[in-house]
Amino acid sequence: MRIWLAAVAALAANLAAVSPAEAALKLCNRTSYILYAATATVANSGTTTATTTTKGWTRVAPGECETVLPGKLRTQSYLVYARSALATSGPSRAWGGDIPFCVRDGAFTLSQKAVGTACATNAFSVPFATLDTHGRPDWTMTFDDNPRLNSLEAAQLAGAKRLLKDNGYAIAAIDAKPDKTTGDALADFRKKMKFADRDGNDKLFVALEKEAAKHGAPPEGFTVCNDTKSDLIAALGENASGDAVSRGWWRMAAGGCARAITTPLKNDAIWLSVQKPGGAALVTGPDQFCVTPQEFEIKGRENCPARGYASSGFARIAARGKSGVLVHVDAKGLTSQAEMSK
Repeated sequence: MRIWLAAVAALAANLAAVSPAEAALKLCNRTSYILYAATATVANSGTTTATTTTKGWTRVAPGECETVLPGKLRTQSYLVYARSALATSGPSRAWGGDIPFCVRDGAFTLSQKAVGTACATNAFSVPFATLDTHGRPDWTMTFDDNPRLNSLEAAQLAGAKRLLKDNGYAIAAIDAKPDKTTGDALADFRKKMKFADRDGNDKLFVALEKEAAKHGAPPEGFTVCNDTKSDLIAALGENASGDAVSRGWWRMAAGGCARAITTPLKNDAIWLSVQKPGGAALVTGPDQFCVTPQEFEIKGRENCPARGYASSGFARIAARGKSGVLVHVDAKGLTSQAEMSK
């Protein structure tokens, strides 16, 4: 039991304060999932000059609070959407409403002239929920689980259990009840990661998520994860209704992932190109597709130079019978591929 009590102390050590003094929009995670949140603001709502700005993704670990919009809140409309981390096993979870706004995978800021405008290339819509801030200059919203957890501390313990289970440990239940099995698993994971005694929640949850992503079931669609220490960009090639099409670029922050296709896969293969921005290619292959330096969606893969495009090599990723594929890329190229059967 001593190990578990030490684990509880370590988990609680860095619990973020729910109500910092500065005015801002803050999101708190009282669930057992690592969440990635996006926000939307609407200026001049209800007029012909209405504009929307969406931003993402803010990572909020279980039991933590993060500031998503610093500074005093104005009279704009605020909306929020959050989804569970890709590393989590089982079906993905989402928290939102019924108002669609455009987002992208990876860090992004998108501005549009009006609500309901079609999404640009490499963007897709998700349903946001409206926040009623009651005109206050600061507001804190808390995401809750079902069944509801009683506190942020409880969410941290349940979140640690969920991620330990995703890492292969024999965790019986995802709850906030202390037990020796979970304490032993946490101690074993910290030992494997060579954590120092002073290393707290931030390092623990980052490591749990990263390790879980290496062998967890991928989400539906096509996801690329960047295991390097610098930003990367990715482009995809597909056969859509018998015609080749190439799309890019998805930006992946160091250690981050981009979900380039968000719906179940329908084709037998996906072609992938990954490179450093303005630099060397890390993933390439013999199959050529058309590309441009900027964002693009190009139909056809023949006569690229004659049509004003560059031609680039793409690696073929098998997807026959799979509804989801997740690949990892490091400094040497593709490192692993996980697939989810239909």
